[in-house]
Amino acid sequence: MSGHDASFDVVTVGRIGVDIYPLQQGVGLEDVTSFGKYLGGTATNVAVAAARYGLRSAVVTKTGDDPFGRFIRRALHGYGVDDRFVGTSPHLPTPVTFCEIFPPDDFPLYFYRFPKAPDLDLHPGDLDAEVVRAAKVFWVTGTGLSAEPSRSTTLAALAARGRRGITVLDLDYRPMFWESREQAREWVGKALEHVTVAVGNLDECETAVGTREPREAVKALRDAGISLAVVKQGPRGVLAVDDSGEVEVPPVPVEVVNGLGAGDAFGGALCHGLLSGWGLGRIMRFANAAGAHVAGELACSDAMPTEEQVLSRLAGHDGDVATAMGLP
Repeated sequence: MSGHDASFDVVTVGRIGVDIYPLQQGVGLEDVTSFGKYLGGTATNVAVAAARYGLRSAVVTKTGDDPFGRFIRRALHGYGVDDRFVGTSPHLPTPVTFCEIFPPDDFPLYFYRFPKAPDLDLHPGDLDAEVVRAAKVFWVTGTGLSAEPSRSTTLAALAARGRRGITVLDLDYRPMFWESREQAREWVGKALEHVTVAVGNLDECETAVGTREPREAVKALRDAGISLAVVKQGPRGVLAVDDSGEVEVPPVPVEVVNGLGAGDAFGGALCHGLLSGWGLGRIMRFANAAGAHVAGELACSDAMPTEEQVLSRLAGHDGDVATAMGLP
């Protein structure tokens, strides 16, 4: 992967696949009769969300050599995400993920990533060190640490980057990908040594630093050398701490259709706000509204909002965008 322009605003590494979402709500998969097919995967959705804001984004991952893999590449092109770092593992199938939709807060996920997901088959040669170092935002996930060779590859990429620029660890703890929470904590702890931003919900914070109490969690993350610690607290909103101080913002009300993907929309908006040089309060309010927008839609990738859509939601909630964004 050499000999090309290495300049990207956002480079993400990790999970990719096809989301199969039921078109009927409130019923189990055994009773669903029709489904929609969408691009999915945490790292991929963040890249899509970033592209919606006009950022030059790319995802480093792998698919299988199959029709779903071809669908993924076509979808990435359609969303404006660079796919030059999307490799192929010909011996592994492209993953699919099914969900059930029981609004407002129950969305069981069923991952079909056997015998191994191609996105965990990343080797050191799949990541260009020049691209990793040059990206304005480099984004990795906890899931990428759950199995080899992806684990060693991710840690080597982080070490090569050396905490340059904005280096983000999405804590992204999914128990079914790990032998235990303790195993996840060990490897997440090693990744925290190399990043400047950590983002996670209360359960993910417990995995990373051993506590679900928000202020204890941000303190532990900051003590680990993290410049910006973001804790998503569900109905209590978001707590964020950086060198400028602490910000806590309430959630944006939304009639939830599918809560999946809201965190990825938050992530893409976080990238946009950080690269725009906004203050912490403004970033958190904007990212909250982006997440709310996606929570009110069925799909993840298809629903990632533009800046205008996020501002419109903020205006609808607070009546005044400047006030909602914490602007003078």
